[in-house]
Amino acid sequence: MPMDVLVEARGLVKEYGARRRVVNDVSFAIRKGETLGLVGESGSGKSTVARMLLRLVEPTAGEVKYEGRDLLAASSQEMRGMRRRMQIVFQDPYAALNPRMRVREILTEPFAIHNERPVEGFAARLAEMLRTVGMDASALDRFPHEFSGGQRQRINIARALALRPEFLVLDEPVSALDVSVAAQVVNLLRELQRENDLTYLFISHSMPVVRYLCDRVAVMQRGQLVEVGNCEQVCHAPREEYTQRLIAATPEIPTASGESLW
Repeated sequence: MPMDVLVEARGLVKEYGARRRVVNDVSFAIRKGETLGLVGESGSGKSTVARMLLRLVEPTAGEVKYEGRDLLAASSQEMRGMRRRMQIVFQDPYAALNPRMRVREILTEPFAIHNERPVEGFAARLAEMLRTVGMDASALDRFPHEFSGGQRQRINIARALALRPEFLVLDEPVSALDVSVAAQVVNLLRELQRENDLTYLFISHSMPVVRYLCDRVAVMQRGQLVEVGNCEQVCHAPREEYTQRLIAATPEIPTASGESLW
């Protein structure tokens, strides 16, 4: 495995029952500091692949390696330590937050799970986490329902970054947001990656968003990878008819000035 590869999947398979194979022989690598876009229609298996990388779903077959380490052979205690380095941001910004918890409790939860106290203290760390995602510390004592969808997703991102991970799985993080709000969140993700040297797996069905954010793209259809390559090449000169259909299904969205939003 090349030295700059952070995450690698080899021959991933996921079956539910004897006759339902939702992921079939999927292999790819993600280099440190890059964003790999994993795209496909609903039901193509992309979210299942993402969860297998984090062992939120156990593969039926295949390998997952993190800096060359076999994650599928790791014990539950070892995985607990690894989860500090790998986090996920889910699609629905409201469902991912406990409605009975204030933002302060939501952001403190990762530290409690890993029995860790920030060196600078909780007050300073939580304020910094919110500032990083463009929010004010006054949000700490409010509940999720008091925020807009975009603000809730920023809180989710702040929580994912609490323990300063290296790798984030972003599972359709802007698909539930209005287009203009989604653009703000995507730009935030770019800034966070640059400032924190993060590596992303960005899952989406929108090729314009993928082209804007990602370095490389992997296209999934019916549980299999059908095309992988440089983002510009795949988006502008796709080889596969399926990829061409995905691009045609999500055209660029112009702004009032006539320029493309992405």
